[in-house]
Amino acid sequence: MISISKLYCGAIEALDYIRYGKTSFKDKRPVVVWNVTKACNLRCIHCYAKADNKRAPDELDTEEGYKLLEDLAQFGSPVILFSGGEPLVRPDILDLIYKAVNLGLRTVISTNGVLIDDSLAKELKRLGVSYVGISLDGWEEVHDKFRGVKGAFEKVISAVSACKKENLKVGLRFTMSKLNAKEIPKIFDLVEELKIPRICFYHLVYSGRGSKLIDQDLSHEETRYWVDYIINKTKELHDKNLKAEVLTVDNHADGPYLYLRMKKEGHPKAEEVYELLKINGGNNSGVGIGCVSWDGFVYADQFWRNYTFGNVRERPFSEIWMDTSNPLMAKLKEKKKYVKGRCANCKFLDLCAGNFRARAEAVTGDIWAPDPACYLTDKEIGISEKQE
Repeated sequence: MISISKLYCGAIEALDYIRYGKTSFKDKRPVVVWNVTKACNLRCIHCYAKADNKRAPDELDTEEGYKLLEDLAQFGSPVILFSGGEPLVRPDILDLIYKAVNLGLRTVISTNGVLIDDSLAKELKRLGVSYVGISLDGWEEVHDKFRGVKGAFEKVISAVSACKKENLKVGLRFTMSKLNAKEIPKIFDLVEELKIPRICFYHLVYSGRGSKLIDQDLSHEETRYWVDYIINKTKELHDKNLKAEVLTVDNHADGPYLYLRMKKEGHPKAEEVYELLKINGGNNSGVGIGCVSWDGFVYADQFWRNYTFGNVRERPFSEIWMDTSNPLMAKLKEKKKYVKGRCANCKFLDLCAGNFRARAEAVTGDIWAPDPACYLTDKEIGISEKQE
């Protein structure tokens, strides 16, 4: 997660103490994504969870959920992110949110927004939800096609308005691909028009139904173009005194790319940005981010479901997470030692940590191979062809 607005524009934002704070990469307690249900009321073509319209029979029940949340709070996890499927279709979701907030967990919801009306937004605010992230993948026709349901776009706009009315922090989540990248200017227009305080641009991860979209991922040239566009538009917003948080997510090459651009421009904070990125440490899978699925299985992140480290029905998450007798978990704690090819020889390895293992495995079959979505050139990362 690269905060363009923080790093390029110098804006102070919430959660900087997590993303760029003094806590070292190695000592971080994980932000935990809990996919509370597999059920969803939409049919998104890029869903990493392959959600459908039915709840799985083996979902963690309410009491098991409480036990998980208690363990996470005691463990020191800074954030619990309720996701799905669609978390708001789960009947006891408000009880789970209440429990999380009262345990002192910063509570965030990732939702498609369909069920958020004025009444629910008011309740989420009352319960103490810190942030609601709503997925939006384009303007009306494009978004509705992505989501598989007509009218989904209007529901997003309505949900954003409902949250803003209650002063509940809300933001958008946009997943970039060849299918919708041209919608990005419209999304910035919407952020400006509705004064939406946060927008996250996600790179495509080849997981779940998203694994069928590999050929629709942006080329390296297209990625560079759109990352530059996002940086430029963020600067425009801040020049207009519209202090929206703008972030790119799920491609850690964005950090070095931003640094190189700032250095080329003679930006006075270029070296400070380098140090902040180094503290953050790049890809957090298995260290600063973790996932619990609806059935209790623990994963290194929400996208990479080929390997599980255990189940919270059998052992607490905290115990599973710190158990380095599992060879893969041990390697993920020090993944820079194990990445191969151009990643191993990259001068920005401390900033990126090899990027996404899920993408590397999806394309090459090797979890330690270079991430194919890295768009930095050999010259930029300081290697020659012989070193590859």
